[in-house]
Amino acid sequence: MKYNKRELVHPDPLEFLYRYENAGDREIAGLIASSLAYGNVKQILKSVSKILDKTGSPRDFLMDSGRNGIASAFSGFKHRFTTGKDLSDMLMSAKSAIEKYGSLENCFMSGMKKSDINIIPALRDFARKLSSEFSGGENFLLPCPDRGSACKRLNLYLRWMVREDDVDPGGWKHVPRSKLLIPLDIHMWNICRDAGFTGRKQANLKSVLEITAKFAEINPEDPVKYDFTLSRFGIRDELEYSDIYKGNL
Repeated sequence: MKYNKRELVHPDPLEFLYRYENAGDREIAGLIASSLAYGNVKQILKSVSKILDKTGSPRDFLMDSGRNGIASAFSGFKHRFTTGKDLSDMLMSAKSAIEKYGSLENCFMSGMKKSDINIIPALRDFARKLSSEFSGGENFLLPCPDRGSACKRLNLYLRWMVREDDVDPGGWKHVPRSKLLIPLDIHMWNICRDAGFTGRKQANLKSVLEITAKFAEINPEDPVKYDFTLSRFGIRDELEYSDIYKGNL
């Protein structure tokens, strides 16, 4: 596809994953980058960079640090309404999951059955396990699909980790692409509404399922393949929405 190129990634938190050749590092860096992917993109990049610059190897940092060390490393951190405590609680939950399952991929797969038609059951289980350290077991960083959330940032994380092409770096080998869901934000929702992929009035989980089903009619083995290309039209100023409808992708 014309726009599915790495040189069109910036500005996007995905670019941080290219630093890491090791999938163990990448899955932690991706969790951090996707969790903070809300708000102004310049601030997102600044916040993610500030965190990852402190870790070196994200996996080694996490597994070699205790609770106090992780909390201390991110003390004073703030990204909009996410605090250093929110971040350290999520990372402590991730560390516990890695200690139990060996990797975040294995943690995710522990909640998936072959009979599942999509990743929602595994996503629900994954969000709960990575929220174990949060007060009350919930936090904005890791929304659960049970509440009808589109779970845009978690679905974005899964796209990065499961798909492997010129843009998505991959690293997870056992989650089927066919079961992924569209990472739905307001830009993608508007595009898909204009295309007739959904008539729903909110960018929620029901809209995600409708839109993903439409993309699956085009490419059943890889329904989120077009997400990166279409999302460029909400990120890069030089791209015109009219190109989408001309088929110039």
